Amino acid sequence: MPVREGRLPAGGLEVAAEAGDAVILVGDGAAAAAAGLTAGAPRVLAWETPGFRAGAWARVLAEVCAGFDAVLLPACPDGRDLAPRLAARLGRPLLAGAVEVGPGFAVLPRDGDRRSIRVGLTGPAVVTVRPGAGGGAARGGAGGRGVRPQPGNLVGAAGSRSPILGSGGVGSPPTPGAPSGTGAVGRVGLITAETDDAGAHDAETIAVMAPDPATMDLSEAGRIVAGGAGLMGGEDGGAAAFALLSEVATALAASTGATRVVTDAGLVPFERQIGTAGTMVSPVLYMAIGVSGAVQHLSGTGDPAHVVAVNLDPSCPMMAAADLGLVTDAPGLLAALARRLGVDPAAVDARFEGGDAGDSL
Repeated sequence: MPVREGRLPAGGLEVAAEAGDAVILVGDGAAAAAAGLTAGAPRVLAWETPGFRAGAWARVLAEVCAGFDAVLLPACPDGRDLAPRLAARLGRPLLAGAVEVGPGFAVLPRDGDRRSIRVGLTGPAVVTVRPGAGGGAARGGAGGRGVRPQPGNLVGAAGSRSPILGSGGVGSPPTPGAPSGTGAVGRVGLITAETDDAGAHDAETIAVMAPDPATMDLSEAGRIVAGGAGLMGGEDGGAAAFALLSEVATALAASTGATRVVTDAGLVPFERQIGTAGTMVSPVLYMAIGVSGAVQHLSGTGDPAHVVAVNLDPSCPMMAAADLGLVTDAPGLLAALARRLGVDPAAVDARFEGGDAGDSL
């Protein structure tokens, strides 16, 4: 899987957790990132190489992965760039954006995630897995659609033995190697390879620009401010509250999320819905304002490092999952937070004035 500055991409841990044969990390700081994976993965290989050059990487990784049946990559931006090139080099089909992979099949969403299809795996393949899709399986938690192959089947950003194909697989792979050899540091194998001859027709990365939290894929967001039924109500049904929620999220450099009841009401677009029926996420910070925490929603929130919940019900599931729970009026606290963050006062709807949380921040 691609690595930048020693950091795994979105969905990287989930793919690594499902690897039964080996995990291969490529990029700047790959060896440092690999050191943190050795406890759970059977074999970890690292190829330390500067920059992102999908064409050159695909040439080398095709030789490393040729003996494996299934190649999994996270469906992060770099993974989506690398996967089709690698599939072409290997002469294999590409199954993009899978939400579940198992023995002999992969599940792919269609029609804006409103339905899914089950695709049989009868031969070697390259599969990209959506970040957050392994929420239950990869973290050992409950709930969520996940990547659940048989043990010993898969290599994260490398390959799989034949059980993933069902009956009639292509046999056991050879020991992975790189064209220019491998070394080892502790439990991390080091891949060395030359890419100069492959770079003539490769794309060059000039700069990496941070995504706009307001428009980026919710599954890749590091911070999420989500609103639920507790923000609905009033003459406008909650439209002003969710407009303000968006302003607060922007001030926090966070993405906006919502529960199903909110998207069903048309207050927030469907692609912002979090849960098993929407988008699976795993942010560093998850702030739930007026969200009670139905199991379908909690199953899609992944394993955030920090959870803040605001609700009048101290015993609701969302409060139980929170590191910081605030028992107060959700619209009132949202208004107070907006003022503290310097949001334009005109955006703070008059109906929030004087709420229980008005002067609490």
